[in-house]
Amino acid sequence: MERVAFVFQNPKLLKASIEENVRGGKKNAAAEDILNALHLAGCDDILEKLPDGIHTMIGGKGVYLSGGEIQRLAIARAILKDAPIIVLDEATAFADPENEAQIQQALKELTKNKTVIMIAHRFSTITDADQIIVMKGGQIAEYGRHEELAARQGEYARMWTEYQKSIRWQMDNAGNTAGVHHDALKSGQEQEVASC
Repeated sequence: MERVAFVFQNPKLLKASIEENVRGGKKNAAAEDILNALHLAGCDDILEKLPDGIHTMIGGKGVYLSGGEIQRLAIARAILKDAPIIVLDEATAFADPENEAQIQQALKELTKNKTVIMIAHRFSTITDADQIIVMKGGQIAEYGRHEELAARQGEYARMWTEYQKSIRWQMDNAGNTAGVHHDALKSGQEQEVASC
C-alpha cells in the first residue's frame, strides 16, 4: 500500500492538528514538506483563516471545516505521500461550490506524472481520461476513450446522452424551470464509470 495513495469521497480527519493529519501521508515528513503539500493542495486560505495555522486542532474542541476544506486536506496528505498510483474514489462528489475549483486544481497537482484510477459518476470528471471503463452488474461493459465510447452507441453513449439532456435547462416564457436536473448516471440500473 506504500505505492498507492487514496482520496475518498468522504475523507476522515483525525481529532488532531492539521499538521498531524497531513503527516499521515508520510510519517517522517519535515514541516516544510507538509507546508508545501498544503500549498499544492490549495490550502493556503484554510491556514490563513485558522487561529493557529498548521497547528490548529480539528474536530472535538477544535475547529470544524467544510467538506471541501476536508477534501483539500486529504489531497494534501496524498500529495505528501507522493505515491506513484493514485486512487480517486468519487473525490469530487460532495465538493461545495466554494471549493470545487480549488479541489480540481489540487487534483491536477496530485495526479501529475502518476497513474490514476478514478471512480466517478460525474462525466465532467472523466471525459479527459486515457481509458474509461464502464461497469454494469459487476462486469466490464465496455472501455475506451470518451470519443470512442460516445460513438459506439453502447452503454456509455446512452449514459452520455442522458447526461447531456440532464444538464440542458429549459426555461419557459415566465422564467420558470421547465426541465428537471437529475443525475443521469444514477438513473435506472446503478452504473460505475471508472477512468484510468
